[in-house]
Amino acid sequence: MDLILGIALALAGFYMAWNIGANDLANAMGTSVGSKALTIKQVIIIASFFELTGALLFGGEVTDTIAKGIVPLDSIIAVSPDIVAVGMLGAILAAGFWITLATVYNLPVSTTHSIVGSVLGFGIVCAIYGIIAFSDIHWGVMVGIVASWLLSPLLGGVIAYIIFYVVRKKFLVKTEDVPGIEKKFIFLQVVTACFVAFSHGSNDVANAIGPLYAVYNMYGPYSFNLMNALLLLGGLGIVVGLATWGYKVIDTVGNKITELTPTRGFSAQFATAAVVLAHSFVGLPISTTHILVGAVIGVGLAGGLSGINLKVLKSIGLSWIVTVPVSALTSGIIFYILALFFL
Repeated sequence: MDLILGIALALAGFYMAWNIGANDLANAMGTSVGSKALTIKQVIIIASFFELTGALLFGGEVTDTIAKGIVPLDSIIAVSPDIVAVGMLGAILAAGFWITLATVYNLPVSTTHSIVGSVLGFGIVCAIYGIIAFSDIHWGVMVGIVASWLLSPLLGGVIAYIIFYVVRKKFLVKTEDVPGIEKKFIFLQVVTACFVAFSHGSNDVANAIGPLYAVYNMYGPYSFNLMNALLLLGGLGIVVGLATWGYKVIDTVGNKITELTPTRGFSAQFATAAVVLAHSFVGLPISTTHILVGAVIGVGLAGGLSGINLKVLKSIGLSWIVTVPVSALTSGIIFYILALFFL
């Protein structure tokens, strides 16, 4: 692999991880800030440890899916390994550009959607040029991933609603000291914030380093554990992204969708973390953003539809719809341009 291309891939991977921290992890932790259980500084400290731990312990399975499960890389490698290297570079850049744009407008979008759409765009361009057949793309895997995207917000919302319903019935309704109960739940929300950061690291770090692993693995073997090295790179990038730019999306999720209290924040976070970690165990890339927003809506609906800011939800929903096609199209264009220089 060309040295310049190898360095460009590493930098692009870190840039993508930085975007994930600024947008995806920021929205996952936004409920803790919105309910005032934690400050932004405290969230950064918690995320630094648990995000890296989740990535290193459980990030490998989802990374493998992103790296190999969507496009038949072996068939492309048989033609030229450099095609994969350039294509994955284009995919990472396309996903990163889209997430950066979304963060500018304070919109929590799915980094999983972004990278999966971008890798798919690379595969479609390869099919257009006859490098692979359209039928070679793993459409069955795509269907499974897309189905999980549709079900996960609903699942997160239902679980969060149930948890908050139980909490409200068992604790809030039976006391006159609601502020006191809310104060006691701050500790539980801190615990679930750790759980969210851990589960996020186990799943979403793959969005940054999955394409890198696919490329570097072609040119191995290495004297070090490639997977762990890339997981560490991705985890560090995510933490830096949260620390430097995460405040924008934290404000949207924590303050603009619905009013959050420690009991509501706890319910939303626990539901989100549980669903994400379950998907990580089976190696299925899932959108933490979709689950968390679904969970926040779930606890908001427990107080009636009037408790939800539908205008904000409309903007978020529109950004979700266009993420995959925009990422795929941008990836195809960038791949075509990069191919003129590297292939």
